[in-house]
Amino acid sequence: MRTFGLTLLTLAYPVLVYFGLGHEVEPRWLALLLVFIALMRAAFGRERVWLAAAGGALVLAALSFWGNHAMPLKLYPLLVSATLLCVFSISLVYPPTVIERLARLQEPDLPAAGVAYTRRVTQVWCGFFIVNGSVSLLTALFASDAGWALYNGVISYALMGLLFVGEWLIRKRVKAKAHDA
Repeated sequence: MRTFGLTLLTLAYPVLVYFGLGHEVEPRWLALLLVFIALMRAAFGRERVWLAAAGGALVLAALSFWGNHAMPLKLYPLLVSATLLCVFSISLVYPPTVIERLARLQEPDLPAAGVAYTRRVTQVWCGFFIVNGSVSLLTALFASDAGWALYNGVISYALMGLLFVGEWLIRKRVKAKAHDA
């Protein structure tokens, strides 16, 4: 339940920051939201990379608090994409991949073809995190607050959902082909 709440808060973060800035809440006070997320991430993160992400979030919050600037707050979605890219990339170097671990929850005896498939899906997710992080950075630097919140709080999640659904549909076809062969 704690991780669900943290995930929900992280998903809502861009919209919360946007509404806070729109209601003239100073960025230094919005930074407290990022401090809370960072402390929760540090408390519940099991892997070092999540502790590093929590540390990065605290640095962004401190920069925003002391300078009273919104830019560090707007860089948090980039930090999330970079962290996920690290997690997925590291799993490519030190298998099993993230996607293979998830697949083995449903199919513990995953065949070699399934392992290869999950490796490819992990690579696709790495590509997604590179593109998503890049667009997130561009919106933080060049878009209005509304444009930044729209991409980071709506569009990026819709794209993730499309990737999930697309992969699920492809997986069904791949499994059916393998079953017929």
